[in-house]
Amino acid sequence: MGLKGKLISQTEIKGCKDLFHEMFRHKPHNIPNVTPKLIQAVNLHEGDWGTVGSVINWNYTLDGKEEVVKAVVEDIDEEKRLVTFRALEGHFIEQYNAFKATVHIENEGENNLVLWTVEYEKQNEDVPEPLSYLQLYLNMTKDIDAHHVNQ
Repeated sequence: MGLKGKLISQTEIKGCKDLFHEMFRHKPHNIPNVTPKLIQAVNLHEGDWGTVGSVINWNYTLDGKEEVVKAVVEDIDEEKRLVTFRALEGHFIEQYNAFKATVHIENEGENNLVLWTVEYEKQNEDVPEPLSYLQLYLNMTKDIDAHHVNQ
């Protein structure tokens, strides 16, 4: 098995794709209000909300443990409704030499699909595939979508 990998998930959302994208692009600090059991805080460490190069601290719960990661916004594409975060410090870096998560919204007919892509490089063969992180992103997607549908 290789140390580098990529995981991709796809989830249909019922809510507005633009509101969903806006949550990750301009308003990630509102995510804890929508999904507090998963994400406890999102704070701007450096830069401005919604800009490439900004650094954000995320406090989250993974597998019942509270964790923190500092991530940089590496890419934003308004047309594709895409935002990419790359981990700089925190729990991710203890197990992975590189960890990047991209949230992207596509249209398939009348359906809006949220695609999460996780690209990673494990520090060694004993490090598990980051399936629990992908599940965290899927659960967050469901919570955010439910919030937008119920507004």
